[in-house]
Amino acid sequence: MITELPTTRSIVSDFLIIGGGAAGLDLALRLAEFGEVVLLTKTAAGQSNSYHAQGGIAAVLDPEDQYGDHVQDTLAAGAGLCRPDIVRFVVENGSQAIGRLIALGVSFTKDKNGYHLTREGGHSTRRVIHTADATGKAVVQTLLNLVAHHPRIRMMTHQIAIDFITAHKLGHYLPGRRNRCFGCHVLDNTTGQINTFQAKFTILASGGAGKVYLYTSNPDEATGDGIAMAWRAGCRVANMEFIQFHPTCLFHPQAKSFLISEAVRGEGGILRLQNGDEFMLRHHERRELAPRDSVARAIDFEMKRTGEPCVYLDISHKGRDFLTDHFPNILEKCASLDIDITQEPIPVVPAAHYTCGGVVTNQEGKTDLDGLYAIGEVSCTGLHGANRLASNSLLECLVFSEAASLSIAKNIQNQPKITSPSLPLWDSFDTKKCTESILIAHTWDEIRRCMWNYVGIVRSNQRLDRARRRIDMIKNEIHEDYWNCRLTRDLLELRNLATIASLIIRCAIHRKESRGLHYNINYPQTDDRNWHFII
Repeated sequence: MITELPTTRSIVSDFLIIGGGAAGLDLALRLAEFGEVVLLTKTAAGQSNSYHAQGGIAAVLDPEDQYGDHVQDTLAAGAGLCRPDIVRFVVENGSQAIGRLIALGVSFTKDKNGYHLTREGGHSTRRVIHTADATGKAVVQTLLNLVAHHPRIRMMTHQIAIDFITAHKLGHYLPGRRNRCFGCHVLDNTTGQINTFQAKFTILASGGAGKVYLYTSNPDEATGDGIAMAWRAGCRVANMEFIQFHPTCLFHPQAKSFLISEAVRGEGGILRLQNGDEFMLRHHERRELAPRDSVARAIDFEMKRTGEPCVYLDISHKGRDFLTDHFPNILEKCASLDIDITQEPIPVVPAAHYTCGGVVTNQEGKTDLDGLYAIGEVSCTGLHGANRLASNSLLECLVFSEAASLSIAKNIQNQPKITSPSLPLWDSFDTKKCTESILIAHTWDEIRRCMWNYVGIVRSNQRLDRARRRIDMIKNEIHEDYWNCRLTRDLLELRNLATIASLIIRCAIHRKESRGLHYNINYPQTDDRNWHFII
């Protein structure tokens, strides 16, 4: 029986944004002032890493705080790999970004002194503005409501980008001239149709790649699609070895990817072993307020030393009223699992949380491809270095959204008007529907277990070499399926996951030292001669 493929079509706009988290939504609102915007999301509207961000947004808002202090805290967390000019740029634009959110309608938590500021690991003072323990949800819902009602923004859900359409792919290569992005091919996951999207400017805001690991705080859609696409199109990728493992993900068989906010430790939460002993002072002088990499390694060490499956985060001494005011969502979630955090500690384990590396950009969000920008977690701006300071991520989304919009507005007049579709439609050739779905599911699991076991919180030369050989073999198998099978979301995500795994491993092998989030037992010391590696 022959099944006809859905008819493909071309969709033209001034701006194409891939990703609907805080960065993509905010940029859509900014760019709609200058033209028609198409915004693509892989799942339902609003689902993203941004939506699940609990802690808050770091910014200098207290009169007693200083830009220089926030800069120094960020540089210290980044372990020598931050770009100081980028750090200062982001920090100095932080209060303006918060002001914009307030003006748009985000309701941040207040106390008797005004907006309540909490403190998180790595910060020298309280500077994290938040909406209880669901800041990302509040920000995304506010932006999403504005986007959904904007006449010049077209949001299309359940769309997964396949690859960029570039000048080189179209055979327009000219020696000495930079390659250019004209748009991309996109799979409509509801119809199976593959459409061609054409735009003057394409912006990646597709988030990170936490699902490359077995245990992660990230939602299922965080498969590194944007990073993999940009890499295949010829963009530089950097710092992929620096995967931040959040120290405290809820440990419970029914609690998939539920994060226990950094702010719990910031407000006095104590890490304990099963017997009640505190242990952080043995690992870092700042105890629970140490940077995340130190806390995650300490927990990993204690779990391996004791053989216990988790450790415990105790905030019960703060009382029910305090916890109800500050952490209502965590209180409710734990209660649904018969954990009363007002009376007992929370079982927690580290989990892959944030991708500090990504697509290399400049201060305006420009990539190596003309016409292609990248903002948010998909990018590598130089802000995070070897480790991200807590609550700097949403800040980066907002500041670079503005930077990219200003850059695009400045350059849009130089772009010719697109009067009709001119890019080729997708050709599925003679591919057939793959019947062995179990192979995709098994390979997905194999990649994630391989990365967790060999390229996790603690690494070694032997583990990395074994991971490299495993992933290379898997990539070859996926390559064969990609060209012979009809494309599905599962196959596309699997292809991207394998690319991300390979990039992380390659970066980790090339860094012959331990720094920030990358710890190799064969090179336990920091080597300042081995500074920055870009693929």
